[in-house]
Amino acid sequence: MMKEQGAQVSLEYLLIFSISLIIMIAFTLPLLQESMDNTFDVSDSIKTKSDLSKLALAIKQVYGEGQGSKQTVKLYIDKPIRVSVSNNHISSNLKLKNGDNKKIYLSFKSKLKASSFNLDKGENIFIVEWPVGNENMVIYHK
Repeated sequence: MMKEQGAQVSLEYLLIFSISLIIMIAFTLPLLQESMDNTFDVSDSIKTKSDLSKLALAIKQVYGEGQGSKQTVKLYIDKPIRVSVSNNHISSNLKLKNGDNKKIYLSFKSKLKASSFNLDKGENIFIVEWPVGNENMVIYHK
């Protein structure tokens, strides 16, 4: 008779533990998803800023070397982005998982005309050049 009561206590314990586990999962799973989205947004922001920084560094280098200089930049992009360039900054709007937009902005000094272009998914090769005898620098996709 004692064995039956012990088995009943074990069954009740397993039932209570299972229900508690289900309730805990129901409350923590949405928090986990939100946390993962925020982590991916930070990762995307850092990657985009790194890519823009590589372009900005090439622009600064060409501006510093003067007319006749040229730099090539290879970028490997995970998802397409639109980049805006002017004579004093490079920027891009990044769409976050929650629907907001984050503007990534880097300043520099150059002789570039205002323009914009897309960075496609995969490998992108850009050339930043300041042709001899030309007042303005140019940036173009190879």
